[in-house]
Amino acid sequence: MVNPTDGARSKEQPDRAQLHRIVEGLSDGVVLIEPDGRIVWANSAALAMHGCGDASDLGDTVGAYQDRFDLRLRDGQPLPKTAYPMARLCRGEAFEDVVLTVRKADREQRDWVHRERGFVLDRDGAPDCLVLIICDATEAFEAEERFESMFNANPAPALILRLLDLRYVRVNEGFLELSGWERDQIVGRSIYDLDILAQAAKRDKAKARLAEGDPIPQTEAELPIPNGDRKLVLLAGHPAEMANNEPCMIFTFADLEPRRRAEMALRQSEERFATAFRFAPVPMLLTTLDGHRILNVNHAFLSLTDWGHDSVVGRKPAEIELFESSATRREIEKKVSESGSFRGYELQVKTRTGTLVTCLASAETVSINGQFCILAAFQDISDRKRTELDLIAAIEGAMQDSSWLSQKIMDRMAALRGGAPKPGASDPPVDLTPREREVLALITRGKTDDAIADTLSLKRNTVRNHVARLYAKIGVHSRAEAVIWARDRGHQLGLDSAQ
Repeated sequence: MVNPTDGARSKEQPDRAQLHRIVEGLSDGVVLIEPDGRIVWANSAALAMHGCGDASDLGDTVGAYQDRFDLRLRDGQPLPKTAYPMARLCRGEAFEDVVLTVRKADREQRDWVHRERGFVLDRDGAPDCLVLIICDATEAFEAEERFESMFNANPAPALILRLLDLRYVRVNEGFLELSGWERDQIVGRSIYDLDILAQAAKRDKAKARLAEGDPIPQTEAELPIPNGDRKLVLLAGHPAEMANNEPCMIFTFADLEPRRRAEMALRQSEERFATAFRFAPVPMLLTTLDGHRILNVNHAFLSLTDWGHDSVVGRKPAEIELFESSATRREIEKKVSESGSFRGYELQVKTRTGTLVTCLASAETVSINGQFCILAAFQDISDRKRTELDLIAAIEGAMQDSSWLSQKIMDRMAALRGGAPKPGASDPPVDLTPREREVLALITRGKTDDAIADTLSLKRNTVRNHVARLYAKIGVHSRAEAVIWARDRGHQLGLDSAQ
């Protein structure tokens, strides 16, 4: 317990001594000041909050206190002497919750953070005693400083709304970068001025929870930005208490605008695909990868097959007997399952009336709306096939009496009738390595790159390199061309499988 000075003790009234005994044990600091500016008494808590062992260490007067202690605002700005709480009390001013940093005049760093309030006790209508009450806010202030540091350094966009008056009191750099607002355009404004929940997917529910101070689950919302547009975000609210035990709501945000742009681009791409698919002059068919159920067909396909749209969509090719035989259907399904695509496969498509149409089919695995599908295209070559047959018949008729034709013309007709000429002595030799011969033989047997790799105990990339060099040497660009090339020259290459 701290004793008052002897001079002050003799002047104390009985009620002043009683006041000393009441406040001595309080955790808050109490300093009593005479109206003339003399500091007459302080309890232990007040002395501890100044690093003093005795009331005289505070200074005998308010002026002496001002010389011994440096008081500053929370932002570090020096407090004028006339604005010291003790000076204000001496002028008869009462005040509430003044937050100050306090240090001894001979020290560079602050020692304490005080939350102070003061009032004047009157006797017979005149000031009798000035009371300064001090609360040690150092720990709370340091905790708030740590929070401020983490809040501002956090890259996740966030702002804090005070629930008492629904005004924004904090905003971090992440939110400023996300929204494009300046700090002074947000701090101090109310949620009615900048309503982050106005375009929330669950606006009414979110506002009801805000009113109750309850957590706001993640919800999509459109955040207003300075140019008048809105940005798609994912927001959530978390209740918290800030300085002075003020209830607040911390809002955190995630930018969904890149996702929206990607979805929009995907939607536009799919719309363009749908338009191109629908009006393409080539008959096209879209089926599921798993189960081969028909998802869509275009106008050219319906014209080719004479089927109606609703008659084929949702069904399987086997159900409408789309191909000449089930063996053909299984073969093209096998090609897709093995390599994911094929090109220029000749087959016959069966129309609704049972007519067979000769086509070259190609297929590719594609992803539409997140689903893997097979896009197949059919080129009607019926007229070309008929023309070829008519030409062959004409050649055969001409060759029955060919005595008047020159040998050169005869050779050309024979070549046309028999297809590609067999390689002869005039063909330049092709120097294939033993490994390339093995790869070519397996290609002629219909083996995929993976199957060739397993058979020859090679890596898939090695097989691909062999195939690329092989294509370059024999002058082809596809497996089908390579098979034809090998079959025409099987007797030269010694490929039993190609013969």
